[in-house]
Amino acid sequence: MQLKNNQIIVGTIAISISAIMWGFDGVVLTPRLNNLNVIWVVFVLHAIPFLLMNIFLFKQYRNINTFLKQDYILLFFIALFGGTIGTIAIVKALFLVNFHQLSVVVLLQKLQPIFAIILAAILLKEKIKKHFAIWASLAIVSSYFLTFGLSLPSISMDDNTIKAALFALLAAFSFGSSTVFSKKLLFNHNFITATFYRYGFTSLLLLILVLATSQTEQFKLTSEVNWIYFVIIGITTGSGAIFIFYYGLRRVKAIIATISELLFPISAILFDYIFNDSVLSPVQLLSAAIMVLAIIKLTK
Repeated sequence: MQLKNNQIIVGTIAISISAIMWGFDGVVLTPRLNNLNVIWVVFVLHAIPFLLMNIFLFKQYRNINTFLKQDYILLFFIALFGGTIGTIAIVKALFLVNFHQLSVVVLLQKLQPIFAIILAAILLKEKIKKHFAIWASLAIVSSYFLTFGLSLPSISMDDNTIKAALFALLAAFSFGSSTVFSKKLLFNHNFITATFYRYGFTSLLLLILVLATSQTEQFKLTSEVNWIYFVIIGITTGSGAIFIFYYGLRRVKAIIATISELLFPISAILFDYIFNDSVLSPVQLLSAAIMVLAIIKLTK
């Protein structure tokens, strides 16, 4: 029992560290790439780490012989939701707000536990407590006031706030799905193998998307500063954080992982204040607190 408890503690700490790294990335690093196309940015953020992994983890290709049909399906969905759709959505949301209240976007994205818990119950047979609907509804209502405060939302199609909020919600669904699919993959494979193939499958999907949308000209538009940020993100808050996250996720339930990941939005609020002098209004702070409380209750 003591060994199991130690594993849970280690796993929780690992996921918490990765969450803080993502909070720093979302506020400080990735928004500095907003001069480039979103699809190109997400592709490079996956391609660079995967190329580096091929140097040090080339032996991982041997593990492909142990993959079952289910593993390929899981990797495809992880790459589709977590690597492609989710990442494109959150990066697009961050670009849309243009350094104004980046923490709002990050907080909205953390509604992912609602989706993660539902999918965990369906796919992993993790139990849902009976008060789920109440707290999930409260979290969703709080997310509205977090985004708009006491004001009514504009219906203008040019309103970037609404667009950013919708992209953040799409990211929440995608990352929530990816967490559950990743947990299922980790039943049979270690975190190194899972990370290696997650980046491999995602890089391939995004390469197809880059070619299909004629984004190759973005290479010429990528400045030296952009490449520096790409490399920093790729080996730290990108693949580095994913390695740490998968290491922790293998040791805890998907539901516990969602609680640890709350350090992502909490750290984002702090970093947004430190680096961008951005402060949430009292109504937004109260809404954020209620939303976090609701998510904790959802995963308790």
